[in-house]
Amino acid sequence: MTIVRAAISQTTWTGDTASMLDKHEGFARDAAGQGAQVVCFQELFYGPYFGITQDQKYYRYAESADGPIVQRFAALAKELGLVAVLPIYEEAQTGVYYNTSVLVDADGTILGKYRKNHIPHTPKFWEKFYFRPGNLGYPVFETAVGKVGMYICYDRHFPEGWRALGLNGADMVFNPNATKPGLSNRLWEIEQPAAAVANGYFVLAPNRVGLEDNEYGEEAVFFYGTSQVVDPRGNHVGALGSSEHEELLVRDLDLDLVREMRDDWQFYRDRRPDTYGDLVAP
Repeated sequence: MTIVRAAISQTTWTGDTASMLDKHEGFARDAAGQGAQVVCFQELFYGPYFGITQDQKYYRYAESADGPIVQRFAALAKELGLVAVLPIYEEAQTGVYYNTSVLVDADGTILGKYRKNHIPHTPKFWEKFYFRPGNLGYPVFETAVGKVGMYICYDRHFPEGWRALGLNGADMVFNPNATKPGLSNRLWEIEQPAAAVANGYFVLAPNRVGLEDNEYGEEAVFFYGTSQVVDPRGNHVGALGSSEHEELLVRDLDLDLVREMRDDWQFYRDRRPDTYGDLVAP
């Protein structure tokens, strides 16, 4: 039995970046103190979820994928011996921004990044104002805890990317979110388990929680938390996160289940890519 202890966190916007960074350092230290070997924060973890509005001032939250915030948490990952998934606002160059997760190994090495491929543009999710679509595909990285893939929030509605991560060898996929009540509630319940089962890996999905009215006043939405960890058979590993309060979820992942699920259900063997041409037609 190969057990990896994983942690995901959920919180709301404190009102300033400095305190958000300190809070998430606290999450990482708490996770390591509980024996976690990998931690993932929520989408755009050190700022508000600014997709609520379309305002140029939020461009200033962007920094490079090896900038001061990532360097701070890479040093922390090395200190704690913790793999870290860092969902940031990436500035590739002036005026070119991505919604990105950076992956840091337990020795502090920055292994690479994933850029959110599917960008929504609907009320309170005006993301095309802030992000270009990702252009790095669906990479999977060998880490101290196994093969890690990343997906981000709205991506989860698209099964093709989940499958690409499986085909690229992922043992676990981290899917950080900023998800609010409405059309998504039922999808939130079923999408992670469906993806885990269809692809035979663990899915770990942190979500923001609480009302960011300190930033948006009456425009604010209440993010419903309920962060979740799902095993390759579609079962939740432990309870869901709180729907109202900040929380750190620490869960044990039995990586032997990845092989067992794929042996029991030969979805990869029985795929018919020769029949799927229409899926990639323009």
